[in-house]
Amino acid sequence: MKKVLVLGGTGFVGGHVCEKLVRAGWHVTVPTRRTVNARRVQHLPGLTVFELDVHNEMALARAMAGHDAVVNLVAILHGDATAFDKTHVILVQKMLRACRTAAVHRLVHISALGVNGERPGSAPSEYLRSKGRGEAVLLHPADPADRPQVTSLRPSVIFGADDKFLNLFAKLQAVLPFMPLAGATARFQPVWVEDVANAVVRSLQVGRHAVFPQIVEACGPEIYTLRQMVQLAARLGGVNEGLGRPVLAIPDWLGRLQARMMELAPGAPLMSRDNLNSMKVDNVATGKLPGLQALGIQPAALQPIAGDYLGCGQVSHGLLGIRNRNRI
Repeated sequence: MKKVLVLGGTGFVGGHVCEKLVRAGWHVTVPTRRTVNARRVQHLPGLTVFELDVHNEMALARAMAGHDAVVNLVAILHGDATAFDKTHVILVQKMLRACRTAAVHRLVHISALGVNGERPGSAPSEYLRSKGRGEAVLLHPADPADRPQVTSLRPSVIFGADDKFLNLFAKLQAVLPFMPLAGATARFQPVWVEDVANAVVRSLQVGRHAVFPQIVEACGPEIYTLRQMVQLAARLGGVNEGLGRPVLAIPDWLGRLQARMMELAPGAPLMSRDNLNSMKVDNVATGKLPGLQALGIQPAALQPIAGDYLGCGQVSHGLLGIRNRNRI
């Protein structure tokens, strides 16, 4: 049985990736800073959880030993330049060196739509700039002969039964009389988390010496503005008897003030100024790079799936959903 180390396996996307990998016959190893964070995946058959600080390079190399592949899902959406650099660039540098030390020859990396691997500094936000630098570390190393085979998946916004995007907007509109929204005209091409998870598995199944796409734009079949997705979340969630709430687009200056106030509140903000900067570029496929179809995946449409989980109130689907419902 092949073994894969999944960094970030305890998160939203990670839970689905781990489930797909187990179903595909992989033995999955998930390092986490605290074992309690892995409750959603630790009962999957053929999956091992252990405590590890992934930023400790020597410990990371030891953990990789004996594995055939590594999947990197570690990412943050909020923070300052130092935090983004630590997570999206320095960790990737450590991971690449650890792969060399442990003789791991296959790596799948989750990047982001909108990054520019050739000119990372041209992106409008710290998030996209750091993501671009991290991807460049993998795809354009100083010694191309001394690195694993890499596939970088660039997803648009990811939706799914346990997402913190559509679910959050539906919940907010359940209590607000109207929805003030910055970046209302920003465009996205939302992709189902199950399609992203399948893309990870398909990328790992490509033979070591086979031809494979280095970069895949992981996008759904439809393009929505942020306003349209917010309105859709309310309607599908049954807010105001399915009519939703009025969405009030606010100007950039007011949106930035609103985001600044959110940043000062405890916990992760719903929207940060850096998020607004990211939305200055459309989060849609360029059409110049392979899409999910290159991996044999026909991406799912948003409305049928989101209507299912927003309308029924399901926490999750599949094996993860059964466990979540059994814990209630």
